[in-house]
Amino acid sequence: MRDIFFSYLLGASQFADMFYVAFRIPNFFRRLFAEGAFSQAFVPVLMRYKEQGVDEVRLFLAPLSGLFGSALVLLVALGLLFADELTYVFAPGFSELQQESTAGLVFIMFPYIGFISLTAYAGALLNAHDRFAVPAVTPVLLNLSLIGASLVVLAGWTDLPEVDVLAWGVLAAGVVQLLFQVPFIVEIGALPVPRFNYRHEGVRRVGRLLLPAVFAGSVGQINALVNTVLASMLITGSVSWLYYADRLLELPVGLVAIALGTVLLPHLSRLAADEDQVQFKRALSWGIGLGLFMGLPAAVALYLLADALVATVFMSIAGGAMTPYDVRMAGLGLQMFALALPGFVLVRVLAPAFYAHEDTRSPFRFAAYSVIANLLVSLATFSWFGHVGLAWATAVAAWVNVVGLYTGLTRRGLYSLQRNVTVPVLRTGLASFCLGLGLFYLTRDIAWFEMEEGLRIVVVGLVCVGGLIGYMGVQLLFGWRFEEINHYSGTQAE
Repeated sequence: MRDIFFSYLLGASQFADMFYVAFRIPNFFRRLFAEGAFSQAFVPVLMRYKEQGVDEVRLFLAPLSGLFGSALVLLVALGLLFADELTYVFAPGFSELQQESTAGLVFIMFPYIGFISLTAYAGALLNAHDRFAVPAVTPVLLNLSLIGASLVVLAGWTDLPEVDVLAWGVLAAGVVQLLFQVPFIVEIGALPVPRFNYRHEGVRRVGRLLLPAVFAGSVGQINALVNTVLASMLITGSVSWLYYADRLLELPVGLVAIALGTVLLPHLSRLAADEDQVQFKRALSWGIGLGLFMGLPAAVALYLLADALVATVFMSIAGGAMTPYDVRMAGLGLQMFALALPGFVLVRVLAPAFYAHEDTRSPFRFAAYSVIANLLVSLATFSWFGHVGLAWATAVAAWVNVVGLYTGLTRRGLYSLQRNVTVPVLRTGLASFCLGLGLFYLTRDIAWFEMEEGLRIVVVGLVCVGGLIGYMGVQLLFGWRFEEINHYSGTQAE
């Protein structure tokens, strides 16, 4: 809904390109340090202190909070000081006027990283205490804040430029999300008074794990940065087309990949601390099976219905500034992103197996291969295929990462595919293949761009519901049962 408002206001104009680049900068650092690296270095160590009692947890959190808070203050200050330079790094292809305007948006939005990083820290604490609901619902407040900012523009309540109002909405969202989580942190007794004892053993362990995790946990953001930089050198609209395609990709990524990774990390960390390798492997099998059960058909649907979905969401529903040409370009990008979706799911399932054993170096190495693959494919294709080549590079990079993670797990003896996971995965592949055939023959003669907007919404809805029913029918026919979601291969899900 947030991006429907964005597409209505901005479309794929140069102002949209400027806003999306500026918005990506604080989000890049947030996911790089707070969500990507910090959580993966912090949660496994925290789980070990939880086994020692509440007092030990508090003694660990106090110096860690002081270090993290002071680092955020420094990061925000540097971001404000070097807003112009950051803009140039992220969008070297922008004109001088575009870069100046984008830097102004960065200056407004960059403090958001401080608030949202503390929010991510609080969310990791809650997840480690099996309180998943509050961190899961918190991002909704970001969307509500930005929808509110869009309504302010649409109502004409301010004379500020549209992109400036949206930028202030981002900053407000950071404050709101942090304040929302504070009462729940107090409730579980995890709000210590920050101290500055950098010699605490737990803090030093987190520090040793952090640097490689900065890279390994945020490889997707680094690849997205490469794509943004190269897209800024292409024709106007390229940044926006990738953004809109990515938003449709992020729906299943958030619902499946991130959700599974969030649940698996603390659970696997407990099992690793208890040295229970049997349940550890079963938990991974459950994650792989359930992830592909939801992620593979989603990828098939995104690929075959790319134009229909983009047209429905960003033209039929949103209307406004989007054109059929913009829809087609975003649809081509979405098809390439769809190839990456199962890879993103598997990365989110496999990587926590290393982090649970306090190993951030192995994912770091595999992530490096992934980034190199993304860079090489991007540079080889973007001048010929434009933003489509950049999206294709993302897919290649995701699967390079999957191969590396799985190979690393098997070599360490932490996991290997068993019959109890290969059979469900093969069944999912067969059902997804049937889904693809059905969607192809059902939609091949439909002229999506020639439909009236209301009819397009109805037809897309019916196709999606029909595809879901057909997919589940094939799964049931070949032996799938609902119990596999909650109890996979003998493992009780969290």
